[in-house]
Amino acid sequence: MNSRVTNAITFRAGAFKRRIAWVFGLQFVALVIACAMGIFNVAPWEAVIVLILITTVLACLATQHEWGPIRSLARLIDGWSDDQPDPEAFQPQRLPRRTDADVALLARGLHGFATRIAGYNQRERNFTRDASHELRSPLTVIKMSVDMLADEPGLSDFGVRSVRRIHRASRELEMLVEALLVLARDADKPADKERFVVNDVLQRELQAARELLAGRPIELVLEQPASFALEGSSQVFSVLCWQLLRNACQQAERGSVVVRVEPGVVSVSNRPDPNDVGGVARPPGSADRHGFELAIARQISDRFGWPLELQTRLDRENVARIHFPDPLAVESAGTASLS
Repeated sequence: MNSRVTNAITFRAGAFKRRIAWVFGLQFVALVIACAMGIFNVAPWEAVIVLILITTVLACLATQHEWGPIRSLARLIDGWSDDQPDPEAFQPQRLPRRTDADVALLARGLHGFATRIAGYNQRERNFTRDASHELRSPLTVIKMSVDMLADEPGLSDFGVRSVRRIHRASRELEMLVEALLVLARDADKPADKERFVVNDVLQRELQAARELLAGRPIELVLEQPASFALEGSSQVFSVLCWQLLRNACQQAERGSVVVRVEPGVVSVSNRPDPNDVGGVARPPGSADRHGFELAIARQISDRFGWPLELQTRLDRENVARIHFPDPLAVESAGTASLS
């Protein structure tokens, strides 16, 4: 049915106001008549009071009846489920014929909004499923081929450097895919919630980063004056730390990248080579926030409630510091893993 015809025939603008006006108008007339009957002794005051109560109850029931369509919409919204969305429940055609046009307009807007939400959820599931299978498979083939090519005897120096660059690029692409999958998934539904020790994950990530930095004058250092555990996704934590490590290595042409674990805090800083005096110092607080790695790290930290603090010191040392509001003792993580 044409929407204009539907609005003109089924849903009349101002119908709710007119019916409510009729209800309160009739109630007022009934109250006036009842009071006049009591004043002129036409009926006893007990009967007048009973008549007033009955009129008030009838007016309340009529008002609740007119509020029914809005109550129905509120129940539909309260029962909305992202797992099993039903946008057709908000179809204006399902409303009673006497529904006000404003309520029908609200239902039409909710129907469009629910339809878009259902489409977003479906596209999220399709993207995460396709990216997981269609991108990880060729990346695995590339990594295996590069490993076999690296063991090939008689490979020239140029070939070794090329294999090393391919290996580094495949690792970066793999972590980029993982980061995009982390951001695409719903944060309220973690895929792999667990308890893990932060220090263990950092040691694995630094070992992988050392292999990729082979041949570059950059040293990776892990300082562990403290240790703690987290409850969440170790994969998300790995992706976040990798983005910060990659950004620090890109900013440091030479020198060292230091990862420091403190109680509830993990910091990544690039310490320039003292013999490198060609760089220009930037004022404190002017950390470079325009890198793609930092943009992804910022989104991950905001999504999972791990505040990220960026700082640039006078000696050109850029520091990225992640704060974890709810750190756990290492013993609790070990107990959970044993159980």
